[in-house]
Amino acid sequence: MFSKTAQYYDWIYSQKDYRAEVNKLLAIIRKNHLSVSERLLDVACGTGQHIQYLKEHFDVEGLDINPELLELAHQRNPEVTFHEGDMIDFDLGCKFDVITCLFSSIGYVKTQENLKKAIESMAHHLNPGGLLIIEPWFTPQDWHPGTLHAQVVDEPELKMIRMNLSHSEGRISYFDFHYLIGTLDGIEHFVERHELGLFEKEEMEAAFIAADLQVTFDEGGLIGRGLYIGTA
Repeated sequence: MFSKTAQYYDWIYSQKDYRAEVNKLLAIIRKNHLSVSERLLDVACGTGQHIQYLKEHFDVEGLDINPELLELAHQRNPEVTFHEGDMIDFDLGCKFDVITCLFSSIGYVKTQENLKKAIESMAHHLNPGGLLIIEPWFTPQDWHPGTLHAQVVDEPELKMIRMNLSHSEGRISYFDFHYLIGTLDGIEHFVERHELGLFEKEEMEAAFIAADLQVTFDEGGLIGRGLYIGTA
């Protein structure tokens, strides 16, 4: 899944301030956290950018479905345990005090049924009093089809443009990322489709409740998309 672009992921999101986001996350955890052993699992951890700062405060592990991203995460955090798995259905055989699922990765479950399964899977791994923190994707009302976006990377040995139009079909948002990538080995163009489910706030909250979690919503969140905070 998206294996071709994994090596470019950190370049594309080089402006993302992971340390600032983790600092916000720490404030939320300190405000809500009730358990004591401080084990944290980052679901859909990507290249481990959040983990490199979370590991300063927690006994942290990561999980992602993409082996290429996990390899980069391991290179960045060689002392951390990483697991390859699908957030919809995973079982690590252990419990955590905090579980995070950030950068709107939850949208990739696409359907309400899979949303419930994913939150149940994560809740299953929580200690009593533990926290599940999920950064959502857009609601149907907040998604704007037909908008144009572009990201540019301009480095001495890497030139890259990623461009897309936003679309929707029913309750699925999607976009075809057009990549034009130039390296010293040559220039190539390819297209990568991403599809994410558009969930109402009430649907997100209902999935938490169905997993026996008490849920609150932080409007600001880390980057303005809000955060759902569930307590076991």
